[in-house]
Amino acid sequence: MIRVLFCGDVVGPGGRKVLLELLPVLKEEFNLNFIIVNGENAAGGSGLVPSVVNELFFSGVDVITTGDHVWKKKEIFKIIDKEEFLLRPANFKRTLPGKGFCIKEKDGVKLCVINLIGRVFMNPVECPFLRVREILEEVKKITPNIIVDFHAEATSEKKALGYFLEKKVSAVIGTHTHVPTADETILSNHTAYITDVGMTGSLDSVLGREKEKVIEHFLTDLPKRFDVSNKDLGLQAVLIEIDENTGRALSIKRLERRI
Repeated sequence: MIRVLFCGDVVGPGGRKVLLELLPVLKEEFNLNFIIVNGENAAGGSGLVPSVVNELFFSGVDVITTGDHVWKKKEIFKIIDKEEFLLRPANFKRTLPGKGFCIKEKDGVKLCVINLIGRVFMNPVECPFLRVREILEEVKKITPNIIVDFHAEATSEKKALGYFLEKKVSAVIGTHTHVPTADETILSNHTAYITDVGMTGSLDSVLGREKEKVIEHFLTDLPKRFDVSNKDLGLQAVLIEIDENTGRALSIKRLERRI
């Protein structure tokens, strides 16, 4: 059995501090084999830069997934083709740099991570359903242990992809909205699923931003600078147990820790 921790969207320096402090503790407590985080907001609250990518890996992260903010900082172009375990959505235009899936091996166990992005209420991209089916034809020959990060806005689209991939992958984990849902389940006694895992950073905030500025914006309709909050820092994640021989998820559990 392998144990995978998937951490919700990491927001700013506060989110990185949480990982640095909590991941070593959680790794020992749960005997973790793999740690995956969505890191697209880890640098200043939006985007990634090389130093932040290195910091995430140093904190114990095995694979970094992203989403619609992956290109926010131009520095990412320096490394995204070089970092084997830094992903961008696989259903972005294929001429873009980077890759949408990877396979990492640890202690003789291979885990595939696939990064997808939704289309409902999002910018136009390739169909995630067709793209992931294409990817599975390749990776299924290598390992049955497959985690999908679906970075999407609409709960309907996330649920649909979960059902589309039941019995085909080990887990479908929703990211992007920064608000954890309470619908974690095992589909068809095989595929772990949750609509959104939440976020890592300020839990006393509006999606990681200072709540006072966001409220003022709603009250006045005037543009405001939404600064990253550093209050009440914590981690929201799911712990998934997988039968390494079949790729079947045995359990999925929501986890929330504060520092």
